[in-house]
Amino acid sequence: MNALAWIETKRDGGVLSDADWRAFVRAVVEGTVPDYQISALLMAVYFRGLSEAETAALTLAMRDSGRTFTWPGDSRPVVDKHSTGGVGDKVSLPLAPLLAALGFRVPMISGRSLGITGGTLDKLESIPGCRTRLPPEAFQAQVQEVGCAIVGQTEDLVPADRKLYALRDATGTVPSVPLITSSILSKKLAEGIEALVLDVKCGRAAFMRDLDSAGALAHSMLRLATACGVRTTALVTAMDHPIGRAAGNWLEVKDTHEFLVACAESRPGSDRTAGWNDLERLVVECAAHLLRLTGRAGGMDEAREQVRACLYSPEPLRVWRRMLATQGADLDAFERALGRDTLAPCVREVHAVEDGWVTDCDARIVGEIVRDLGGGRRKAEDSVDARVGVDRLVKVGEKVHRGDLLARVHGPDAERTRAAAARLEKAFRIGTSRLHPAGPILWEVGVTVSR
Repeated sequence: MNALAWIETKRDGGVLSDADWRAFVRAVVEGTVPDYQISALLMAVYFRGLSEAETAALTLAMRDSGRTFTWPGDSRPVVDKHSTGGVGDKVSLPLAPLLAALGFRVPMISGRSLGITGGTLDKLESIPGCRTRLPPEAFQAQVQEVGCAIVGQTEDLVPADRKLYALRDATGTVPSVPLITSSILSKKLAEGIEALVLDVKCGRAAFMRDLDSAGALAHSMLRLATACGVRTTALVTAMDHPIGRAAGNWLEVKDTHEFLVACAESRPGSDRTAGWNDLERLVVECAAHLLRLTGRAGGMDEAREQVRACLYSPEPLRVWRRMLATQGADLDAFERALGRDTLAPCVREVHAVEDGWVTDCDARIVGEIVRDLGGGRRKAEDSVDARVGVDRLVKVGEKVHRGDLLARVHGPDAERTRAAAARLEKAFRIGTSRLHPAGPILWEVGVTVSR
């Protein structure tokens, strides 16, 4: 079939064969099909969808469009986690070293920010000297030696995805469950992993706003990953409030480091880690599922106990530092930066205007503020200011008095910082009665939904 025939078949609700999808992906990579025809086919898929067999065929063709990784025999399972992204979603940063400390190998290939979501690579690149582009051999060697590496997609890893995603972004076809599924899983399958935990964000600051759409994506990825031989769990998690106490690239790295230090120096349930309850719960849950999936724990309660025992020890912090150093970070400069109150030119505080309980902190407003200060991207080619963001965020459920600090804005100049602080005030709601947040885990796929 030629490109026109592919387009017409999907336009009319037909099904393309495995061979068709492999030919299509090969043509995308080789540049033998024009962008306007690729875009037309993507639009047809957006409206007509793909069968499960087609989604699998497209995913595997994309995986095989470039390099795939294999790993030497080792008692340590090769695992990973993927999140669809959210405001303050720094989970990958403490999770990777924690998993390495638990005896896993973690070849985490991550992405950059687009829209209001923060990108793991942008966060790591705010650390002096830290490299996120490693030659494949160096990437594999680091995973074998340190236990984890967090890097970006190389030119020869799933090259079809880079071209297709750019066209999806330009043509309004990003919100397609089969295309999202193939984009995410093609990269994860190329890593050569044995087990995977998927974190599908749901809420006003998430790509998927409601449980139905988040659940559809979670089920799609879960079924396909499992069919491809990867033991997988999918979680749907809340993205109405920021995760942790900071949003913004450098500020989230600092938040992560402080979280790992607090865990290393305290015990579960300590007041020192109270401000990171949501972050801790997500990190523990992801790691526990991977222990269970790989047969290293008999059940979730046992797995959570193992994870917390490791998390509240010096080992994840040690691996975190070693991972950064191996990826080129200047740890002395990193420590100096951590010791500074801010790296941004301006800081402005936001204070409570009344006594009461914090009942809301709108993650979408926080994320849009960070993006508009320069900490996120509207287009893939936009640059990012790693210094800007919001920190010292008061969490929902905390009691405040008039004049108490709710958050701080770190901005590039006085005028924009002042305007951002005025906007940030509107993100908070203070009520007369305490709200007890339900927690970040909304739904484990396969369990009855209630909210």
